Amino acid sequence: MSELLKTIKGRKSVRTFDGRPLSAEDREHLEQYMQTIGNPFDIPVRFVLLDAKEHGLSSPVLSGETLYVAGITDKVPYADVAYGYSFEKLVLYAWSLGIGTTWIGGTMKRELFERAAGLSEGELMPCVSPLGYPANKRSLRENIMRRGVGADSRIPAEKIFFDGSWDKGLSPEKQEKMADLIEMVRWAPSAVNKQPWRIIVTENCCHFYEKRDKGYIGDKTGDLQKIDVGIALYHFAAGLEEKGITPVVSVSDPGMTVPEGTEYIATVRT
Repeated sequence: MSELLKTIKGRKSVRTFDGRPLSAEDREHLEQYMQTIGNPFDIPVRFVLLDAKEHGLSSPVLSGETLYVAGITDKVPYADVAYGYSFEKLVLYAWSLGIGTTWIGGTMKRELFERAAGLSEGELMPCVSPLGYPANKRSLRENIMRRGVGADSRIPAEKIFFDGSWDKGLSPEKQEKMADLIEMVRWAPSAVNKQPWRIIVTENCCHFYEKRDKGYIGDKTGDLQKIDVGIALYHFAAGLEEKGITPVVSVSDPGMTVPEGTEYIATVRT
C-alpha cells in the first residue's frame, strides 16, 4: 500500500477534539502550506483561519474545537470542483501533521462564519472545518453520526469505475493495474457518504462524472456533490503524481452516453 493511500484510508473525520490550541509550529506549517495550494482549474481558493472563541463560532456536531478554517472562492464555473480539490489538499496535509478535520457545510450558524471570514459579494464559502488535535475517545454523538452515514463503508469498485462505457464493468486486469488509484477514489470523503463520483476508463483517460442526488445544491454552498467529485479528483491526481505520472486535467466532454441525472465533470489524461 502506497504512503498516500495509507494517509487517505487512515484519515477519519474528527468531531471530538481535546481542547488544545494548535502549536505555534503546526499553525505556521498550515499557514505556509495554504499559500501554495492550487488546482488544475486555476480557480483561486482563499483560506482563512478563524478563532472559535474570538468570533463566537461553534457547531452542534463538534466538541473541544478552538480553531476553524474557511475556504472562499469566487462564484464562477467549476468553482465547486476546484474548491473540493483545493480544500482536500489542506485536509490531508493537516492530517499528516496529526491535526483532525471534518467538512462542515450545514451544521453551523453560517452568517457568523461568513462574517468572521470576511465573505464578499460574489464569493462562495461552501464549507468550513475545525482544526485541532483529536481527543483520545470519540463522543457518543460522534459515534452515532458515523454509524448513521456508514462512514466506514464504501461502494464497490465495480459500481464506480467502468471500462470504456457506462454499461461495462472494469475488467479484473484493469482493476489490478489501477488498484491503489481505485482505492484512493473510493475512500474520498463525501457529504453523508454518498460517494457521487463515477469514472469511465478509456485507453489513456479517466472521465469523471457526478451522479447527482436531490438536496445538495444551495445558494450559499454551491453544489456539494461537485465539491465531493473535486475531492475524489484530487485523490486520483495525487495518486498519479505519487507514481511519477503528471496528470493532465481537462474539461472537454467526450460525449459518452450516461444515465439521466449524471453530469460530466472532468477528464484526467494519464
